[in-house]
Amino acid sequence: MYFNFKDIATITTVLFAVIDVVGAIPVILQVKERSGNIKPLNITLISGGIMIVFLLLGQSLLDLIGIDIKSFAIAGAFILFFIALEMLLGIRINKDDSTGNANVIPIAFPLIAGAGTMTTLLSLRSAYAMENIIVAILINLVVVYVVLRNLYRLETLLGPSGISILRKAFGVIILALAVKLFKSNI
Repeated sequence: MYFNFKDIATITTVLFAVIDVVGAIPVILQVKERSGNIKPLNITLISGGIMIVFLLLGQSLLDLIGIDIKSFAIAGAFILFFIALEMLLGIRINKDDSTGNANVIPIAFPLIAGAGTMTTLLSLRSAYAMENIIVAILINLVVVYVVLRNLYRLETLLGPSGISILRKAFGVIILALAVKLFKSNI
């Protein structure tokens, strides 16, 4: 094993920007509002499991079922597009009312461990040592857990109008990300 702290710092920064858990706060608050129950540890562990499994087996899994990475990224772009529409228009597209599901969809997947994260992990795998990528994932999971654990404090700090402003602003950002992901993979 070869741990390179410079590589770990670089990978951590890249993943932090792609995961963007801070930017996802409005979406997470919207899900919390719908389901009433967010479990930070479950979300963090599920997200981490998805990322590590995809890092290790992602390309093989996609090859096995005959899906190229571009198609996978485009599917992720559609999911992000619909999440952005919900945020911007105040409509509800996802009609699933099960509260237990809120920990997996849409928070763990696709917000935290989504197509962008998975595509990034496959790209990073070709340039960096596996152990450095795993350490960077773990560092990002700590950040995800801290943000999710302090969600109620952040909600109180922002207030209803601050949350509304953030929801609209990040709705536009997520919409732009969806368009970029779609455009770059079409």
